[in-house]
Formats: sequence, structure tokens, C-alpha cells
Amino acid sequence: MRTFDDLVDEAAAADVSGWDFGWLNGRATEDRPPWGYSRLLTSRLANVVSALDIDTGGGEILAEVPRLPPTMVVTEGWPPNVERARRLLSPRGVKVVPVEQGRPLPLPDAAFELVSSRHPVGPDWHEIARLLIDDGMYFAQHVGPASAFELIEWFLGPLPQNRSGRDPEFEAAAARSAGLRVVDLRTARCRMEFFDIGAVVYILRKCVWWVPDFSVDRYREALERLDAHIREHGSYRAHSTRTLIEARREPR
Repeated sequence: MRTFDDLVDEAAAADVSGWDFGWLNGRATEDRPPWGYSRLLTSRLANVVSALDIDTGGGEILAEVPRLPPTMVVTEGWPPNVERARRLLSPRGVKVVPVEQGRPLPLPDAAFELVSSRHPVGPDWHEIARLLIDDGMYFAQHVGPASAFELIEWFLGPLPQNRSGRDPEFEAAAARSAGLRVVDLRTARCRMEFFDIGAVVYILRKCVWWVPDFSVDRYREALERLDAHIREHGSYRAHSTRTLIEARREPR
């Protein structure tokens, strides 16, 4: 196996823009939820004339959809991802709207039959309800509670107060209070496996909210311990959690 410094330096220099994880091929794996979000989203987009995708990242999910509705809008808050989404989606007539996290979306009321999102930063249920037409549908895959916490807590220590965040039942209750009727709610726990320390550095640079103050220098000792664990055991295992939620806008 390559040296610790070689693996870390390579990962620290890698491009982490966009939402493509191809750099990790052969270096890390993550099981997928059983429902097949991309396939289900594709079928829903084929049956509407207007749709919005929130927190679209670099547009990678929509770029794989063969048929998009005539009115297709996406929002994204991170400037490098905005530019990537424009390159991928603008040629297909998709409007890419830069937004500021936590602010109302600059889009009109009741404008969309479908609002979707894969791993939104934090769903604003009242905004979602505002943007949907009556009987319109919200369809999304959310990150669930305590996702990747084995890895996160390796660096930050125990975080018991954070483990209940993103609880699917709490999210469903919040959706109902905003005027949505939840018609499907599913959860999954999926195994993640990291085969070298470079893969860990890469994922922590990409998913910056996992360890918000992460840098190689700041966490070098924890990285060295994790590198030793991977060399001894062949990999490091963690688990992601996912929630599939589908909710219909109650008539106003």
C-alpha cells in the first residue's frame, strides 16, 4: 500500500466540486437504498410539465434523466456547483438559479407540479408547500439520522445530542404542518467502506458539513490512527442512513 503522506497529498489536491464521486472508485464503496431514487425520479419527471430540483449540486442526477419536463428549474447554493450545473443542464433548457441558504427561493408561488431533491441541506417545508401547485408532489431522498456518524465521531468524538437530527418522523410531521400530506415514507441503513486514508480525506473535503473544521493538518493525528486501522483491518466501515419521502400538497 502507498504511504500515508502520498495518499493524503493526492486526496488533498483532488477536485471536489460537483456531486460526482467517481474519484472514489476502487477506494470506497457505499450501498444504495433499495428503492432506486434516480429511477423513481425519472418516472415522475416524465409525467409533469413543470418541476423544480432543490439543492441540485452540480446537476449530475438530472443530467442522467432522459426526458425532462418543458419547465425545469434547479436551485443551488454553492457557486462551484452552480457553474457545473449550468454546464451540464443549460444546454437542455434547464434554468439554474443560484440561491442563498436559508433565504426564500426567488421563485413564484404555485409554480411547479413536482419539487424534488436528493440530499437537501435542510428542507424548508413551508417554501416547498408555497412552490407546489395544489395536489403537486414533493419527492426526495433525504439524509437520515446519524448518517456516517462512525466516521464523523472518529474525528469529533461522541455527539449524542446530534443523533436525533433528521429523524424521518419529525420531518414527516413538519411536512404535514406546512400543508403537505405524506404518502410514502421509507428508511434505509447502508454500509460504507473506505479502503485507504485518501478516500477519507476526499470525502471529508467534499462533505464539508461532516467535520466542519476539517483540514489535514488539524486532524493529522486522527488521520494517522485511522490509516493504521485501515492497514490492519483492510478497510474502515461506517453506515449512511437515507429517507425516501413523498408528500402531496393539500389544496389551499
